[in-house]
Amino acid sequence: MILALVGNQNSGKTTLFNRLTGARRQVGNFPGVTVDQALGRSRRYADVEILDLPGIYSLSPYSSEERISRDALMSGRCDGILNIVDATNLERNLYLTLQLIDLGLPMTLALNMMDEVEQQGRSIDVAALEESLGIPVVPIVANSGRGVTELMRTAYETTLEQRRPLRPDLCSGPVHRALHAIAALIEDHAERCQLTPRYAATKVIEGDELLLPRLGLNENELDACEHIITEMERELGTDRLAALADMRYSFIQPMVAQVTQLHADRSQMSDRTARIDRVLTHRILALPLFLLIMALIFWISFGPIGLTLSDCFADAIAALGARTAEALTAADVNPVVVSLVEDGVFGGVGSVLGFLPMILLLFTLLGMLEDSGYMARIAFFMDRLLQHIGLSGSSFVPMLLGFGCTVPAVMATRTLPSRRDRLMTVLLVPFMSCSAKVPVYALLASVFFPHCQTLIIVGLYILGMLLAVANGLILRNTVFLGESIPFVLELPPYRFPSPLSVWRDVRQRAKDFMTRAFTVIFVVTLAIWFLETFDPRLNVAGDGESILASLGRLAAPLFAPLGFGDWRVVSAVISGFSAKEAVISALRVAAGGLAGSFEAQLQTLLSVPAAFSLLVFVLLYTPCSAAVAAMAREIRIRFSLPLIIIFQTAYAWVIAFFGYRTALHVAAGHYLRAILVLLLLLGSWLLVYVASRRRRPATVKQKAKGS
Repeated sequence: MILALVGNQNSGKTTLFNRLTGARRQVGNFPGVTVDQALGRSRRYADVEILDLPGIYSLSPYSSEERISRDALMSGRCDGILNIVDATNLERNLYLTLQLIDLGLPMTLALNMMDEVEQQGRSIDVAALEESLGIPVVPIVANSGRGVTELMRTAYETTLEQRRPLRPDLCSGPVHRALHAIAALIEDHAERCQLTPRYAATKVIEGDELLLPRLGLNENELDACEHIITEMERELGTDRLAALADMRYSFIQPMVAQVTQLHADRSQMSDRTARIDRVLTHRILALPLFLLIMALIFWISFGPIGLTLSDCFADAIAALGARTAEALTAADVNPVVVSLVEDGVFGGVGSVLGFLPMILLLFTLLGMLEDSGYMARIAFFMDRLLQHIGLSGSSFVPMLLGFGCTVPAVMATRTLPSRRDRLMTVLLVPFMSCSAKVPVYALLASVFFPHCQTLIIVGLYILGMLLAVANGLILRNTVFLGESIPFVLELPPYRFPSPLSVWRDVRQRAKDFMTRAFTVIFVVTLAIWFLETFDPRLNVAGDGESILASLGRLAAPLFAPLGFGDWRVVSAVISGFSAKEAVISALRVAAGGLAGSFEAQLQTLLSVPAAFSLLVFVLLYTPCSAAVAAMAREIRIRFSLPLIIIFQTAYAWVIAFFGYRTALHVAAGHYLRAILVLLLLLGSWLLVYVASRRRRPATVKQKAKGS
């Protein structure tokens, strides 16, 4: 038995899914967290599987993740529907419920967030709601698990006994007559497609481009349907889509008023949300407050607190590595094997793991912001700024996820309503500094910029965002003409961050980081150690005679203009194509032959300007192989994979070159020359931007001006 878990965005579907199945899918207090479907086995019933679907507002899909949900419901593989509804927004949520009832499948309604309804001083007559809809209704609180056992039992029995909705016909007037007339006309076509005649008739009235070809209506039938619809529109004085919406709301609104009772004069939660929003979404204060909050988060994560935690963890790993090496040496183990364990495992992988506390601290703080509902407000506010580069506030959520990992950020673009917005956002997401780059930032900044480490790291984050804006302005006028889809976002109420939700998210981040450390990074580290230890004849190599040195010298001339032409640094940069954290482990292994501590070895390999250039290059060059594959999969254009790699690496080379020349002049005290280099870079961008504006068709310019 498969139960489809369906509901509006941010209604608690994934929280309920985790409760029912024991899964640990990411949850958040903002729309669009779930972008793909997941199947999990019920804890209580071994023969039941729950299908968690992306949030939708109707069965007329506008984005790719909405299409995923509808296709799953229409595929015939679901035996029943578990419709979860936000009880605090009952009127809006029930709009989807009426459409699901049209499908005719066994269905159970989960009335979620009943604790917040009680906090608002309201109550809902569950029995009256159940009577009006003709389906079982169970009040629950998915966060705490209240009522979830009863919900699962009811859904199981309803589906097992094939109890279909008792009141499938919830309309009246001209729409009622049109629906029944069209349903009678296309009944045989609907049954052939395994659809209820009423649902098929609704889709015919909507002009659903996805379903109409499946029905296979002939010209006479289409003409008859169009005549019925036109007559309905004439009688109502409105268009067909508005008529259907009015029909549903004319049923929902009086029903909600009847089943809902207010026991308090005012809603405490609504008042609290309104008071906070007056400050945090203020027209002038919103952006400065957001920057202040993010600066505080970065200071805590990359400043004294995060640095102290990471140093302690790194020292513990180093001490363990030293003791392990001593034990192996005392046991008379081959020195090559001791080198593998000490330099390859503890030196390479351990150097990456040392930054785990810093990353987890960052994601704990960001998770608290997301769970509180604040990030949805920032997406709303950022819409005004993103419109200037041809995107809407809906692109902010994927870009925000890009600070964690590029792969889920790219997948989150499925929530965007137009292919244009999706493609453009996919290309701009890699400019956000993912967590894999944080260890590289932290290491180089602590060694070469010890007095302004936090400032350098925050500056790299800001530089990535500024370059994303600069590229977005050019892409808007060249490849992605036109304007973005208008942005509509439901602002959730402010909630105290759920410790369990934040803990699950942070634990998953730690698991992902550890998995990468002991898979991809471990393999890369071993490969770098092998290439550094042996020469082409597989003898233990002398200084500068290893396989890695030979390969690194071949690529070194390409990076010499950026200041890091040493083969050791070049080999580390190349290893970063697999995973950005591997840059540190590869550097640690490759520099093992140099004297002194790892920090002293880095200062031997790099100058301060070269370190700055390397930081900029790591920020901008091609993301990890998994991210590139995800981007190519979402773009779905031939040769997109090599184009992504070539473009981003070349772009990173150019910006890093200008960064290196600027840093060289600053280090030498030639500030005027440094300013001239930056002006040259800015002038080059302006020339490209002006050229792109001239190439933009006049019709598009006029349309943008009018909007």
